[in-house]
Amino acid sequence: MRMKARATLVALVPALLFAAVGCSSTDAPATGRSPDPKGSEGSAGGAPGAPAATPDPAGSAPPKTGGTALERSALAQGDLPGYQVSAQGKNPNAPDGQPQADKKACQPLADIMGDKPDPAARETVNRGIGSQTQMGLAVSASVSSYSESDAKALIARLKAAVAACGTGFSATVDKQTGSYREVRTADYRTSGDESVSWTTTAAGQGVSAQVHLVVVREGDTVVRLMALNVAGGRQKVLVPQEVTDKQLEKVRKAG
Repeated sequence: MRMKARATLVALVPALLFAAVGCSSTDAPATGRSPDPKGSEGSAGGAPGAPAATPDPAGSAPPKTGGTALERSALAQGDLPGYQVSAQGKNPNAPDGQPQADKKACQPLADIMGDKPDPAARETVNRGIGSQTQMGLAVSASVSSYSESDAKALIARLKAAVAACGTGFSATVDKQTGSYREVRTADYRTSGDESVSWTTTAAGQGVSAQVHLVVVREGDTVVRLMALNVAGGRQKVLVPQEVTDKQLEKVRKAG
């Protein structure tokens, strides 16, 4: 897709999922190829449905595997066979900040698609993940540190928001607005302490995309996963189980 479609996707899924689409490619990269440099530890992006971008002139760096426990808990290239994992500087085309919902009850659902799951997060590390086997599948994965009470409160707020916002809502970030219809609870297995999962249809500028979100609490750490398929707007999509399982495994090992 060209720049118009890229801008449309930003409006559809305001902030974080834009990071993942740059990792999604219609063709698997050559063995040993570096991850797409348009991934992010904040947010990043590339043209949805297009092959991964060529390396940035400044060079491409793999996700960090050292540093804080939170950085060590984040997914890294090589953790998931068949996927590209990317973490690099923020793409200038990605919007900044936390989306603002038009309905107060739905603000937790808007927040979850921002630069961090909600304002109580102490630190957040984001990854963009693209499938090399399922054309168009893009996943955004993040880990965030909280106090345990704040982490529990986030899950409770999300469950309440999913129940209250079934008819949908709109959210705006950086002067770009997307609508979210048909918010529905989704059955999804996780091994965390507690979790919430839902699907929605993101729409704007005449196009739409199915989105699946999973948020898991493991102690005082919150894992956020979002998936869409940029190859087919109405195609149903789920966060791959192996991505969730591997992310939670790394959280437990790092903790």
